[in-house]
Amino acid sequence: MNEFPPDRQRGLALHLVLTSVLSIVSLLGVWLTFQTQVGLLFTVYILLFIFTAILVPILGYRAYALSRANYLLDRDTLRLVWGLRVEEIPVTDIEWVRPVAGLPVSLSLPWLRLPGSILGIIRQSEIGRVEFLASDANSLVLVATARRIYAISPKNPAAFLNAFQKTIEMGSLQSARGQSQYPSFVVARAWESSLVRFIWMVGVFLNVGLLIWVSISIPSLAQVSLGFLATGAPLEPVSGQQLILLPILSAVLFTAGGLLGLFFFRKPDQRILALAIWVSGTISALFFLLAVYFILSVPV
Repeated sequence: MNEFPPDRQRGLALHLVLTSVLSIVSLLGVWLTFQTQVGLLFTVYILLFIFTAILVPILGYRAYALSRANYLLDRDTLRLVWGLRVEEIPVTDIEWVRPVAGLPVSLSLPWLRLPGSILGIIRQSEIGRVEFLASDANSLVLVATARRIYAISPKNPAAFLNAFQKTIEMGSLQSARGQSQYPSFVVARAWESSLVRFIWMVGVFLNVGLLIWVSISIPSLAQVSLGFLATGAPLEPVSGQQLILLPILSAVLFTAGGLLGLFFFRKPDQRILALAIWVSGTISALFFLLAVYFILSVPV
């Protein structure tokens, strides 16, 4: 099987830098929120934390997907791999392969893209649906099937085109079946387990209950102490509205653990790690619930 990987170096460097910067900004947002009284700046810091906390796992996954991205070709199948996205196309199902420069029209690109991460599906009236699994817009090669067109970016497009031409000339050895695997497939497989469903639902119930409890309690709170000194004495009181940080932190940790668990759940021999992470996220939510109970029980 011949391998034609995309160019990874520039994209990986950019994604790792952005992930690191956003992680630092997210932590800074949390720290500034605890240091700020309720007001406009308090809201800005919370939004900053939430925004960066959402982007970090997205960029992290895209970096992971690029690191294992590859295009593999043999006499029967063209296999496109991009993270958890896998597409196996029988060579006999491929109608044509050509560089993007060979198109009579200009190809539109997904709007949400970065160097090393040109992903998504667009619909162009002249050629139909195009799915991008590429890292570099300057080396795009189009692979057309009856169902859709795939835009890929082997590091050496000419070598890929020559190898495909030789494959067509030699012919297939046996009939192959096409297969499609999406990241959502892992979620569906995990949901089939009654144990996983129970862990997820308990975690969601605890986080939603924590948010509702804190939201109901805040209007009656003038000040709260969000922790204790080494001596056991409560910390200096802050505005009661800052208590909303606890359900937010709990939800972020639970979500991050859920995503990390899905990464391990893909492989049967690592599913025990996924379960351990998901159980830890649910227990963490329980601890946040107990923390709120103790905070509300301490007189200020």
